[in-house]
Amino acid sequence: MPDLKASSEKAKERSKQFVAQYQLKNLKERGLIGASVFLGGTLVVILFLLGWYWGQEPEMFDIDEVAAEMLEGKAPVIGQNTTVTLIHVLDVMLHKPGGYQSNDVMPPTVFMDNISSWEFGVLTQVRDMVRTFRNDFSRSQSQSLENEALSVADPQLSFSNDTWMFPSSEGQYEKGVDALKTYLSELGDTSNHSGQFFARADNLSTWLSLVEKKLGSLSQRLSSSVGQVRVNTDLAGEKKAEQSTSTPKMLIVKTPWMEIDNVLYEARGTTWALLHFLKAIEKDFYAVLKDKNAVVSLRQIIR
Repeated sequence: MPDLKASSEKAKERSKQFVAQYQLKNLKERGLIGASVFLGGTLVVILFLLGWYWGQEPEMFDIDEVAAEMLEGKAPVIGQNTTVTLIHVLDVMLHKPGGYQSNDVMPPTVFMDNISSWEFGVLTQVRDMVRTFRNDFSRSQSQSLENEALSVADPQLSFSNDTWMFPSSEGQYEKGVDALKTYLSELGDTSNHSGQFFARADNLSTWLSLVEKKLGSLSQRLSSSVGQVRVNTDLAGEKKAEQSTSTPKMLIVKTPWMEIDNVLYEARGTTWALLHFLKAIEKDFYAVLKDKNAVVSLRQIIR
């Protein structure tokens, strides 16, 4: 009997120890789950706040203030206003909160396609402007030599916009910015005649033609958000105009629903960059615009 009683007491003690260990383990598991939920929730909130902050579009900047700072108070010569503005537009795009985001592969920026579309809109205008610098603004005639710094900037800024491995997109764009800064210093160097900017009406017309085509494309894509039936006018106005293959006389044009916001933000980035460029163009091409009685027209476009 004493042995049975002792065995019963031991069994009860082991049972109590087992229950206590189970409860302790259960508490630990609940604590880990609670901590994991708390940390996960905190991480989601942090990523959301970062995404909101990094997704803000940059404000407009004063090109006169930027020029005064970059040129260290010196009066800008012809072409420097536009060059300074081009450099600063790139600088803002690359170094805004969150940096350049179109090639990011980590959250939260991997989910933020709107700001990536905004960057692409800015980059499109930058590329057109740099190409015009290289082919037109910096050359007096078609047979003249191209500027070496601009011949470096153009391909660097034409690099793919979504490459994150070496070389990264922003790394290539930074090299393009450095080349533009070299050209900017050449413009103000009276002892070096290789860096020139020719404010001519034909040069300005070339750039405006590029802008017109890009804005026309954006306008079509924006207005097609609800779908439209259009008459094909590809060959209109030319009696003997031809095209590679035949196309329908009636076209149904519609921007996919999932792309509408991207087109909107691309247009916002495009116009953000373009507004700064037009303000700089007004200063560098003022004499040409005044001669053509177009100063007021340009200001109305900016407005």
